Amino acid sequence: MSVEQPVPARLPASDVSAGVGLSGVVGLLVWLMICRNWPAITDAFGLPGPRQRLDGASAALAALLFSGTPMVLWSLLVDKVHLRPSTGIDWKRPRPLRDVAAISITKIAGLWTTWGLIAVLYCLGRWYWRGAYLFAMNILGVAAPLMVLLSIPYVLWLDRVLVNPRDGAWHFGAMLIGREPYSRAEVAHHLRGWAVKGFFCAFMISILPAGFMGVVAFDWIAAWHMGPVALTNVMVETMFMIDVQIAMVGYLVTMKPLDAQIRTANPYLGGWVAALMCYPPFILMGGGDVLDYRPNTAEWNYWLAGHDTLLWIWGAALVVLTAIYAWATVAFGLRFSNLTYRGVLTNGPYAFTRHPAYLSKNSFWWLASMPYLATSGSLVDVIRNTVTLGLVSAVYFWRAKTEERHLLAEDAKYRDYHAWMAQHGLITAPLTKLWRKLTARRQELAVG
Repeated sequence: MSVEQPVPARLPASDVSAGVGLSGVVGLLVWLMICRNWPAITDAFGLPGPRQRLDGASAALAALLFSGTPMVLWSLLVDKVHLRPSTGIDWKRPRPLRDVAAISITKIAGLWTTWGLIAVLYCLGRWYWRGAYLFAMNILGVAAPLMVLLSIPYVLWLDRVLVNPRDGAWHFGAMLIGREPYSRAEVAHHLRGWAVKGFFCAFMISILPAGFMGVVAFDWIAAWHMGPVALTNVMVETMFMIDVQIAMVGYLVTMKPLDAQIRTANPYLGGWVAALMCYPPFILMGGGDVLDYRPNTAEWNYWLAGHDTLLWIWGAALVVLTAIYAWATVAFGLRFSNLTYRGVLTNGPYAFTRHPAYLSKNSFWWLASMPYLATSGSLVDVIRNTVTLGLVSAVYFWRAKTEERHLLAEDAKYRDYHAWMAQHGLITAPLTKLWRKLTARRQELAVG
């Protein structure tokens, strides 16, 4: 018989302050305004170069600096995350370089081999060499030599102050070299963490330019005069751009001095399956795929055409849902990542529900695609598409449960947060009560 987690008296403090993500958004918006007004800036200061908006891929990459730098500075100067025990760093007792050189060499061997394995997988995956992924491969190809070179001084510097420099990378290197005993569990943890980074970094980089370029080119004034549909589309795309930019920074700065390291990656196969089926090349929700719920459907603006009041209301709801989705990413600050544990969030939208991103994203799909209406007029299409989108939502429910299972096993603070939300969460509490009633009723029927 399981014992329920005691409910804490108050919501546990978040490991990430709200200021981290908000500072990143401010920096990103500043760069966005610079890019949009670049012709006027060049004229005002007599700068050389073309008089046009900065809407290219390079500007999208530069946006990472404008969003990432304020978040790093806030984390270090305001939150002072580098002083937290969870970093595993003791800045006051640096070791002599000679004492850590052998450890660092082993660790570098593990890192370089890991990166080599990721490069091999990139080469084998045909999808990485077509479409938007080509941009990601070009960027990673340029970054790879810099990573190799910079890893040497970084590892030597960090190992001097780490309480335990023999981390997962060291254990993998020790396994490869074969001179010292190593932990298979640490090796598995290391490889899972880098599998997450390798898979999602390539994907995130591939979608980075299009969203940023689109927002830079938007004509907000024209969109306002064009009505609720155009304005909704502009605002939704802007929210998604913010989400991608902040998330990309999170994947890039998994560093212990920022207390943003991957502490563990999800060890459960179900968690990986549920997550990967939501992203290319494994995605099941694309056009013509198994969980495609769009055949013979139309978007919300089609069904509500001619009803301006409803269009404004529906569009506002879509914008709010997308804003919540972006807010859920921004709340992570430097720690956003799928399939990982990098600390516990309890503020922002996570004070209302444990999974605000999944809840808002799925609600958006139900409102935007309206699968319960079919352009064919066929009841079969209505049933098929509604059930299929229901299955998509079930996949995200599965993802949520595998993530909870992972975090519940890792952190007492998350167990406190989980228990508190079940009792007091504005959205989570009533859903938890409903789920318990349904589970209890099912058990009664099974016994009866």
